[in-house]
Amino acid sequence: MKHLLIVACLLGFAVAARAEYLLPETLCLMPGGEALLVGEKGAGRASVRDFRGKELRAYEAVKESGGFLGLFKTKTPLPVTGATAAPDGTVFYTADDGNAGRLYRQDGAFVVTGNCPMTPTVSPDGKSVYVCNRFDNNVQKYDAKTLELLATAPAVREANGCALGKDGKLLFVINMLPADAAEPVKYVAAKVTVVDAASFKVLDNVHLPDGSTGVRGIAASPDGKFVYLTHTQARYQLPTTQLERGWMNTAALSIFDGETGAYVNTVLLDDVDLGAANPWGVSVSPDGKTLVVAHAGSRDVNVIDRAKLHERLAQAAAGEQVTAVTRSAAEVHNDLSFLSGIRFRVSVEPDGPRGIVATDDKAYVVCHFADALVEIPFKERVVKPTTHALNGALIDLSKDPVLRGEMLFNDGTKCFQLWQSCASCHPDGRVDGLNWDLMNDGIGNPKQTKSLYLSRWTPPTMITGIRKDMFHCNRAGFHHIQFYDAAEEDAKCIDAYVMGMKPVASPYDRPENAEAIARGKALFMDPNKADCASCHLPDRYFTAAVDPEDGAKSKLYDLGLGTRDELGQEFDVPTLREVWRTAPYLYDGRAADMLAVLKAWNPADQHGITSDLTEQELKDLELYILSL
Repeated sequence: MKHLLIVACLLGFAVAARAEYLLPETLCLMPGGEALLVGEKGAGRASVRDFRGKELRAYEAVKESGGFLGLFKTKTPLPVTGATAAPDGTVFYTADDGNAGRLYRQDGAFVVTGNCPMTPTVSPDGKSVYVCNRFDNNVQKYDAKTLELLATAPAVREANGCALGKDGKLLFVINMLPADAAEPVKYVAAKVTVVDAASFKVLDNVHLPDGSTGVRGIAASPDGKFVYLTHTQARYQLPTTQLERGWMNTAALSIFDGETGAYVNTVLLDDVDLGAANPWGVSVSPDGKTLVVAHAGSRDVNVIDRAKLHERLAQAAAGEQVTAVTRSAAEVHNDLSFLSGIRFRVSVEPDGPRGIVATDDKAYVVCHFADALVEIPFKERVVKPTTHALNGALIDLSKDPVLRGEMLFNDGTKCFQLWQSCASCHPDGRVDGLNWDLMNDGIGNPKQTKSLYLSRWTPPTMITGIRKDMFHCNRAGFHHIQFYDAAEEDAKCIDAYVMGMKPVASPYDRPENAEAIARGKALFMDPNKADCASCHLPDRYFTAAVDPEDGAKSKLYDLGLGTRDELGQEFDVPTLREVWRTAPYLYDGRAADMLAVLKAWNPADQHGITSDLTEQELKDLELYILSL
């Protein structure tokens, strides 16, 4: 084998690294319904498979590097974020490569899109391909034949996927997180961006119910008349004193009219005494009779009678009593019994069910942390799922503490009544955009969710520095938020996952911004100008943290920002690394964007010297901070 590789290199062939895990994340039916298309995030591939998981063919997402005169090149797999097929069977798939993410076609042709392109969507006539660039907050339209960029439309925050309504006239884009200031606003929720597919103009940005965040999945009915999306509906306005009856987090399915773009309603996917944590993929069977949802946290699948769902929604819209709770459309999104009798749930054994697809009599779901495809016949309520290994064998998580830690972080099965996981409030280990009233500092003083990235090296943790380090924080989180005490072996795996979090390239760190970023950096560092670096120390991850190994306590500061019971409160100095993705800002989320931090909420120059900066200097400083 060694000699074969040498010969291959000498002939100018590229050598591709083989990924250890597939880590499947998305799933769809190939046209004709005779095979499945899997987006393998870990392997950097899109694979076509039969219904037992056997690979029929695969398409790589790779980046070539190295080489000399065309020799000794290597191919590095790029994380595949999703795959879909055009009506003629042509496969399109996307791959994350930071600010140079790619849209691929099955013939190997590709085009650079933007930062973290998500699962593509193909128009009914097969002529156009739509791609959401998650961290660029936009959606793009490409010519399917030439891969020429035709148009770009803005989204709101973390455009996470899209689906087409009836006849492909409207494009519905899901935004993963809220973009609102969290205080004093009393309604904070993610939005759905509705785009006219022909003109590619944004028609509306529609708020989901209050507390909606973590919007993960979207799918249209076969006739396009309705569009369905999955998300968490957080009850962030309540103190975190209990979990029963969805007190903190519930799982939701929101419905839009695929013809008009209008919001229809939101139904809860949990049971009264059993949560359905972290809803992810959603699919409608080709005959339109069944709707299925994969729950990555509670590790199960919801199977819903779609016709009866819409019958109940119509009854509620007409003001008829549907359940003991619902007598109008406005009450549906708070009714844990609304789906009672018209759905059932099927437990899935492998870890991490995410992408899902329905046929007329079965559901198929890929399990991210197991390299598995699970087959669920749903014609009868008593079902026994069948598990198929996609990579020879299921992943043995005991041999990989970091991957096991990521699984546990996303796992709600140990939580009391399965209502939530760590990822419910920290999607991808970062923020949900909401204020929470945690019990570590009393009641009535909610604060922003913090990102866990770099928390190991920037102690203390929590906004007021109440936990001395990441290790104590992780264990306290299980006890106080999920209402169980994690085994130390599991807690150590969570530690390993948090410490191993990789940064995401800032969408602001682009060549065209280089000069403005350089000017902003000079202002940041200058003690006679903004003087940000005196507290946000560049060599300490832009915090005031000390070396966690020396046992000293990091500095906390009172910047005059506290209100009500927080007057005079000292707060931890957060890292500015990845701050571009952690809005809203300040301890209570009152600043929707970084410019508000520098200008509107710094009148006394206690939070950097910004009052005498020009508008251009403020913009340059903001851009530098967001580029970190």
